[in-house]
Amino acid sequence: MRLVIFLIICILSIVYGFMAIRTITKHTWLYYLYFGIVALVIVNLIYQLMGSSEGRVLTPSKSYAFGFMLALLSFNLIITIVLFGEDIFRAIHWGFRKLVYRNETTYFSSRRKFISQVALGLAAIPFASLLYGMYRGKYRFRVLNYTLYFEDLPDAFDGYRLTQISDIHSGSFDNKEKIEYAIDLINEQQSDVILFTGDMVNNKASEMLPWKSTFGRLKAKDGKFSVLGNHDYGDYVDWPTEADKAKNLEDLKRIQKEIGFDLLLNEHRYLEKDGAKLALIGVENWGKGGFKKAGDLKKASSKIEANDFKVLMSHDPSHWEAQVVNDNYHYHLTLSGHTHGMQFGIEIPGWIKWSPVKWRYKQWAGIYKNLGQYINVNRGFGYLGYPGRVGIWPEITVIELKKGSKEA
Repeated sequence: MRLVIFLIICILSIVYGFMAIRTITKHTWLYYLYFGIVALVIVNLIYQLMGSSEGRVLTPSKSYAFGFMLALLSFNLIITIVLFGEDIFRAIHWGFRKLVYRNETTYFSSRRKFISQVALGLAAIPFASLLYGMYRGKYRFRVLNYTLYFEDLPDAFDGYRLTQISDIHSGSFDNKEKIEYAIDLINEQQSDVILFTGDMVNNKASEMLPWKSTFGRLKAKDGKFSVLGNHDYGDYVDWPTEADKAKNLEDLKRIQKEIGFDLLLNEHRYLEKDGAKLALIGVENWGKGGFKKAGDLKKASSKIEANDFKVLMSHDPSHWEAQVVNDNYHYHLTLSGHTHGMQFGIEIPGWIKWSPVKWRYKQWAGIYKNLGQYINVNRGFGYLGYPGRVGIWPEITVIELKKGSKEA
């Protein structure tokens, strides 16, 4: 039933799109061009979806087919909303004149032409934005800097810098030069430690093999640490046997080690400086709803002291409110990712911060504070599904820890 409704909406939107173009121009070649583009996008999507796949997460070619279809749908749906609304208004107006004044009302074609021009202008905004997001937005890396103050931060760690990256999704990459640039950008931050908060791949560990040498160039004097995200377990692949699935996970662990990441699996490490120490805790994926709940906070923290200064790495931000922030241990800073900021939204510093993902995750991008504890939700390094980003750009987070009580 949902598929039938979706198809009806698609057909209706295509018809309205054509009506708008026909209203504002009499050039028949534009009509053929419009239907040619529609046919090409639909046929390509069907062809790609009929092809084989290594997992349920879209391959780059499939995601591009989906992205072009999304752009086309957004264009036609905006037109449909505007013109259909105008049709309803016109029908009500006609009925009112017919019933009350018992006469016909003249409809001016110039009005329809103006409304069609408005509809096309509005539709061009999301259409162009989605195409830009696919062409450039997905690699528009930016560095976000935060300074967080803690009264109980060990003196030796005053000014300590953490670089966080998250959600690499290497199976989506299609431009080595852009990824090399991003790695250079990370290294330019010269942070003390690099922390990766999960989702290295989309479906299988093998997706990371072409990128091992690239990410192996990451450098930080106190090391590189990582945790697993929901995509890293191979749960989105129909494996022949459980043994094959287990081997995939072991392959990913080995790849991370070869890159230079110290993978934390419900365990901790101490970062030491001038006789002081900072507890770095890493849990496996724990997410609300149907996501894997392999994370064990108690186990990960079982060998640290309650009064240690703690930085927790947990891929899914829903873990923070569900288990972390009200735990007896005080986790000073939690680092998460997972949401990608939905790869679509509007962010204007000091004015607006919005994405549809906020209806799913209370903490979805940036710094949040509760009960004297912070969480940073990284917007993600890569992309998934839709092969682009609009308004929510790929992120490299740099957090400086400062001794004191100043509010962030």
